[in-house]
Amino acid sequence: MPVHTLTIDRRLVSARQGETLLEVAKEAGITIPTLCHLDGISSVGACRLCLVEVEGQGNLLPACVTVAAEGMVVQTHGDRLQRYRRTIVELLLAEGNHICAVCVANGHCELQDLAVALGIDHVSLAYQFPDRPVDISHPRFGLDHNRCVLCTRCIRACDELEGVHTWDMAGRGRHSRLVSDLNQPWGEATSCTACGKCVQACPTGALFYRGSTAGEMERDRDRLSFIASARRDRLTRGATQPS
Repeated sequence: MPVHTLTIDRRLVSARQGETLLEVAKEAGITIPTLCHLDGISSVGACRLCLVEVEGQGNLLPACVTVAAEGMVVQTHGDRLQRYRRTIVELLLAEGNHICAVCVANGHCELQDLAVALGIDHVSLAYQFPDRPVDISHPRFGLDHNRCVLCTRCIRACDELEGVHTWDMAGRGRHSRLVSDLNQPWGEATSCTACGKCVQACPTGALFYRGSTAGEMERDRDRLSFIASARRDRLTRGATQPS
């Protein structure tokens, strides 16, 4: 398999054919912040938090969907990137209703972790205070649109790991929202298998187990990675077995 040599943060690193900059950086012990990315499911470059500078490129590139190439010179941190990332997180905080003190994911929230890591102790943008509902029609789970950051992790986990398509995105711009079964209440979504993979994939407190109180929502990401690895292994064995 071809191997590429490139430079990330002034360090020479190697990349296998097809690996993304995010994967290469992770293997080299270089942390790039992400929110919509989750190991085991496809990457879409939606949150833009993993933007990096690539020498010779006029625009910043999302590391999760940019394939490493021979001779690339990449910078993952710097004042410019820090400003972009702070602005993105502030926009997410201002656009929704994220009240950590009463959130089920308080202390276990990736958005909260990012804000802390970026030194955000206040939001300089105007809060939007949108009027958004909470769907607790499902007997086991709940969906709080106020905490949803539209990362689409739940949609991809449902599609790619469970093999159904309960979730989708509806609307545009600030009116975008997560919907189940073409905008039915979650509890009436006949395609839902109640597997809970979407809940495990959620980076915030938007999807939660009913009955959870503030700070109780911990997630087992390893479970999703295990399922994803098992699926890949099964597909690989199927492809190599003689027909």
